[in-house]
Amino acid sequence: MKKVLAALLAAVLVLSCMAGCGNSEKKNEENGKTVKVGFIYLHDENSTYDRNFMEGAKAACKALNIDYLEKTGIPETNECYEAALDLIDHGCNIIFADSFGHESFLAQAASENPEVQFCHATGTTAHTAGLANLHNAFASIYEGRYLAGVAAGMKLNEMIDNGQITAEEAKMGYVGAFTYAEVISGYTSFFLGARSVCPSVTMQVQFTGSWYDETLEKEAAQTLLNNGCVLISQHADSMGAPTACEEAGVPNISYNGSTISACPNTFIVSSKINWQPYFEYMIKCVQEGKEIDTDWTGTIATGSVEVTAVNEQAAAAGTQAKMDEVKAQLEKGEIHVFDTATFTVGGETLTSYMADVDTDANYEADTEAISDGYFHESEYRSAPYFNITIDGIETLNVAF
Repeated sequence: MKKVLAALLAAVLVLSCMAGCGNSEKKNEENGKTVKVGFIYLHDENSTYDRNFMEGAKAACKALNIDYLEKTGIPETNECYEAALDLIDHGCNIIFADSFGHESFLAQAASENPEVQFCHATGTTAHTAGLANLHNAFASIYEGRYLAGVAAGMKLNEMIDNGQITAEEAKMGYVGAFTYAEVISGYTSFFLGARSVCPSVTMQVQFTGSWYDETLEKEAAQTLLNNGCVLISQHADSMGAPTACEEAGVPNISYNGSTISACPNTFIVSSKINWQPYFEYMIKCVQEGKEIDTDWTGTIATGSVEVTAVNEQAAAAGTQAKMDEVKAQLEKGEIHVFDTATFTVGGETLTSYMADVDTDANYEADTEAISDGYFHESEYRSAPYFNITIDGIETLNVAF
């Protein structure tokens, strides 16, 4: 019965989107090849992660006058493969999926449908799969998280100056989903941004084993608060952690969009990937008969990495000005987020690190990632591969 209901729901979603997105094919043809895009989402608009993709998709397709269909609530199972085939049956010649675990199922569909382009966020295998129609995309979000970390560090300094905490009590908490490189890269860049302005900061990380579980995320945040963390951030997709912070009156840095409406007293700032530039890029490539990059990495300069406006009610004075200063330095290459002079591992400075860029079954290291004094994140493939535990960060659980 559940499968029948799921199938009916999927059909309703497709049909409703077809009814609402039509009447653009004539104009589309004037631009070149007719394009219809199918989007596959792990959750729905209640997930901050998926909603961010949805907003980018809607904006891109509206800007280019392109028809699109959506499939929401598609798990990281064979349902993804089936969803892709259904979208093709409804005329889509570009398929995009938004979750890491969708990749193998998207690759299967790509191998069977060479005339359709398959694009995927956070994936790792397109550059080794040997499929001309399979593509990965991501952005240098570690730069956005670094900027958010600067805002966190400014807040910690204010709390120290006001006598609310001592310098030794400047401990942050971080709610993470899984122990994937994407999450590790994110919380490390956030920590390094905070430490760039508050040298005494430390951080604890609590994993949930789920991208979206409001109860688990709230419980994880509460664990961190009970451990004495005085500011919380996250790489998880619900309002669990921000809600816990608002209830406790503890400053919060969210992800994938502002939470100021629900957390007006504690929300400081949020970083996110803006997916509209990539969606417009992939659509234009198909329209113009050009190849889509196998690995595409957006940056601050391409408008792909964004930081929300600072909530002045919760942020420290001068936060926006400091973030603007650091952003300019990042854009000019004057600051490298993973500068090896700014962190140690086991008390030692790293001069070499072999990263797992060409992902295989054994996750073997294959690419030297450190040169010119910094770790070159998201340069050898779009998805993050920084998976180093640096000094100053304590992971409370590593089962996920």
